[in-house]
Amino acid sequence: MAAVRICVCGDEGTGKSSLITSLVKDVFVTAKIQSVLPQITLPPSLGTPENVTTTIVDTSALPQERTALNKEIRKSNVILLVYSDHYSYERVGLFWMPHFRSLGVNVPVVLCANKSDLSASGVNAAQVIEDEMLPLMAEFKEVDSCIRTSAREHHNINEVFFLCQKAVTYPIAPLLDSKESALKPAAVSALKRVFYLCDRDQDGYLNDKEIHAFQTKCFGKPLGEDDLANIKETMSRISLDYVTEKGINEQGFLLLNKLFAEKGRHETVWIILRTFHYTDSLSLKDSFLHPKFDVPAFSSAELSPSGYRFFVDRFLLFDKDTDGGLSPTELSALFAPTPGLPPPWADSSFPSSTVRNEANYITLQGWLAQWSMTTFTSPATTLAYLAYLGFEAPDPRSTTATALQLTKARKRRKRLGRVERNVLHAYVLGSPSAGKSALLDSFLARPFSPTYHPTIKPRTAVNSVELPGGKQCYLILEELGELEPAILENQAKLDACDILVYTYDSSDPDSFSHISDLRTKHPHLDDLPALYVALKADRDKTTQRAEVQPEDYTSALGMSKPLHVSVTWESISELFVRIAEVAVWPSTGFPKSEEEMGDRTNLYIALGAVVCAGAAFVAIWRRVGKE
Repeated sequence: MAAVRICVCGDEGTGKSSLITSLVKDVFVTAKIQSVLPQITLPPSLGTPENVTTTIVDTSALPQERTALNKEIRKSNVILLVYSDHYSYERVGLFWMPHFRSLGVNVPVVLCANKSDLSASGVNAAQVIEDEMLPLMAEFKEVDSCIRTSAREHHNINEVFFLCQKAVTYPIAPLLDSKESALKPAAVSALKRVFYLCDRDQDGYLNDKEIHAFQTKCFGKPLGEDDLANIKETMSRISLDYVTEKGINEQGFLLLNKLFAEKGRHETVWIILRTFHYTDSLSLKDSFLHPKFDVPAFSSAELSPSGYRFFVDRFLLFDKDTDGGLSPTELSALFAPTPGLPPPWADSSFPSSTVRNEANYITLQGWLAQWSMTTFTSPATTLAYLAYLGFEAPDPRSTTATALQLTKARKRRKRLGRVERNVLHAYVLGSPSAGKSALLDSFLARPFSPTYHPTIKPRTAVNSVELPGGKQCYLILEELGELEPAILENQAKLDACDILVYTYDSSDPDSFSHISDLRTKHPHLDDLPALYVALKADRDKTTQRAEVQPEDYTSALGMSKPLHVSVTWESISELFVRIAEVAVWPSTGFPKSEEEMGDRTNLYIALGAVVCAGAAFVAIWRRVGKE
């Protein structure tokens, strides 16, 4: 909130200008003052809520000033409506509130009963509130609060303007449904997320340690022991269900905030919500969900060590039965403060896209692999879910972006050297029924199924691979399905790919021709590292109906012969290591140009020279020997 603009309205003679003058001068001004004061501005330094600048605008109720009045009402974000006697009180409900509605404004109204010093003796504030103000508050939901004032006695002058500031900076409307006497659904949802994040051990209760940590985070200091005891006693008087030996449960936490809102202490609720990055509309701040994080061309995003550590901790915390897998119930509990599973996970058919245990529950290995893939393909999604789940950067001034890191750009793949990446992406290409889906299943340690199911939509599988030397990386294998032609024409998709895996069925004579046709149709695929794989090697090998057989085809390119593998062999894991190796050392996966492999004239000349020199040496040696 950048500023508060208060429009002071009411009938003539109710003391509107006197209220403003009394605030500015800090005393009642007995001299005659002008009927409409000029606009005044209070700087943030005057102890205002949230340190906002406050502008106070005086108005006239005269009919000839109605245009100016309406203009100021529309510009304001809070209205101070003043009355001082029975006639001006009646006009509140008969004229002023309907007039505000007719203008289409939706701002809070603070109702002020001024000139309380002129009230009849024996009339107290409680009676005025009950007889006059509460009926208006019940009839008009726009009325945020009410107060009695006296400019002459300087009674509640600062307080009435503070209420106006508070109505804007700490609005009650988004929090409480006064007619139902209940927190609104959006407020309940936000406070449940706050409870979730503060329940560090996820036992469903805020124990004393967690409450003190929560209090310190929101208000800068822990609760006193007496204060905490009083809170628990107050809640216990309402119901014994809210407080146990373990602490305060979620319903008790919601009740506590409801009591704050009902008793006019809703600024406490707002301080809590804003500490946890909520806006006035009770949505999380966009800057919190989506901090600045740009991925340069030819680079990629990965989880940093702190990011991996956070997701490991989340997994271990919610694996309640310690069986090494997250059941649907445990997964649902983990994602409780989020909108649900990340959208990319649905696209990748999670959890079938990663490693699961015998009960089909995602394992820690699969959990980290899935987040590695999400960060690679959609870093914005990972950043948003880090925010939802409560990732806290070591430096409070930092954002969730500290959980991510950028890789070094890889522009020239043919250059010798290693690609500094821990997450690698491979497109698995080949003819229908070549065995691509079975290859992805094998990558995730799924049992082989002889039943053929054609792949329509792209399908991914992600798992960790240990490279020679012990370094671990994450490999994403993607089968493109019917979108293969479109994806291979999409340069942005190809730029994100680290290696192409050309596969064919070594027992099907028509399988390899798909690869040669593919490379002919898309010559730009030569710009990516590639590996050739002959699948179903457990079956009888057959001659391919192609102009060139696979071994001769790859030899002509100056590349290694196709690797013959079967998903039924235990050695299939070596293929995944080889795919990752070529992705990490991309220069090993490129076709050799004619200059590199075909034109070996210099080599032949050098060898000829050596042979000639050797022959000459032998001839000379023999001649010398004869002499």
